[in-house]
Amino acid sequence: MANVSAVNTSRQRVLESLHHRQPDRVPIDFGGSATTGIHVSCVAKLRDHFGLVKHPVKVIEPFQMLGEVEDDLKLALGVDVTPVLGPRTMFGFANENWKPWSLNGLEVLVPGNFNVTVAENGDTLIYPEGDLTALPSGRMPKGFHFFDAIIRQNHFDPDHLDSSDNLQEFELLSQADLDDIAAKARAAGTGEYATFASFGGTALGDIALVPAISLKDPRGIRDVAEWYVSTRSRRNYIHQVFSRQVEIAIENLQRIYQRIGNSIDVLFLCGTDFGTQTSSFCSVPTFRELWLPYYKQMCDWIHSHTSWKVFKHSCGSSERFYESFIEAGIDIVNPVQCSATGMDPEYLKSKYGERLVFWGGGVDTQQVLPFGTPQEVREQVLRRCRVFSPGGGFVFNTIHNIQAGTPVENIVAMVDALRSFSA
Repeated sequence: MANVSAVNTSRQRVLESLHHRQPDRVPIDFGGSATTGIHVSCVAKLRDHFGLVKHPVKVIEPFQMLGEVEDDLKLALGVDVTPVLGPRTMFGFANENWKPWSLNGLEVLVPGNFNVTVAENGDTLIYPEGDLTALPSGRMPKGFHFFDAIIRQNHFDPDHLDSSDNLQEFELLSQADLDDIAAKARAAGTGEYATFASFGGTALGDIALVPAISLKDPRGIRDVAEWYVSTRSRRNYIHQVFSRQVEIAIENLQRIYQRIGNSIDVLFLCGTDFGTQTSSFCSVPTFRELWLPYYKQMCDWIHSHTSWKVFKHSCGSSERFYESFIEAGIDIVNPVQCSATGMDPEYLKSKYGERLVFWGGGVDTQQVLPFGTPQEVREQVLRRCRVFSPGGGFVFNTIHNIQAGTPVENIVAMVDALRSFSA
């Protein structure tokens, strides 16, 4: 590779690529966020494979049952990124007071307020804030490996909607939350890894959060289908919600920045998916009316006050929105689902490679990684690296999280291919 930068640490390697400069090797993220993680069962298998100290793995994101990638496993996998997580999980409780729990026979550790019951049909139900007196907000079908959101849609009067109802989970961070974030950011920022922050209270219009699985008594529009209907039929209401979300988010970001400065490198902005396997959830004009102005407000504040890079997650056929993402000020796109319509790697790199960083796209997690042979995994990883890595602008990750049941030999083949590409 020509004009390769001299790199001393993982953080420098990631920053080189984020600034579209060629690092010494492809930077790697496994476990940096809720969309770039590894299922806890696969983390346990990888620890066994590499002969690391045996102990139950912590579930740091219980909705998708993602496992903690500790420093010894980071080293074995060649990881360059470490997470800075918000004060609470998606179910509204903190990652603290760990206790044992069995996931389909695998002993793991879960937070103390990870409280569940088992339904008559064998499904596992989980409760917001761990409160067993509330209605459950997540369901793990018997024998499955992660939770589905339970829609809890109370009756609402469509003629008398109050936007504050859809803002219950968007509030100013408490002093305790700011202290928690500052402590985590300081600890992560003193290490060699690039720091990837996912703060509470700074997201925008995240459809995944519409069911409000962290809330005991969600109000407003909480059914995902009804929310999408509203983006067409109740646009004034959506504008009211998004406008206030941005005000709250920017105030939270101001307060966070006062505490941590530039000790983080990447900020997870939003996890709303705009693409499906073959199409999209909305048109580009709808996106530009409803989302673009608010994304831009947040990105403008971030870029004018910090050195943070802005990360946007959107699965599926999302290329049609990339020009708007760029206009909004988004720096990084994920998961780069190359199997979806219009997401050809060569096309994406040639058209957007100098303006967007591709964080993901390294190997398909729907077919190749879980069901292919190790050789097929190796070949796809090498092809994707040859396409995405030239000139920087690429952080290797799979296409979304590594799922339960993925053969450990395929994950190892992926890691070995990365090593050989960078050798």
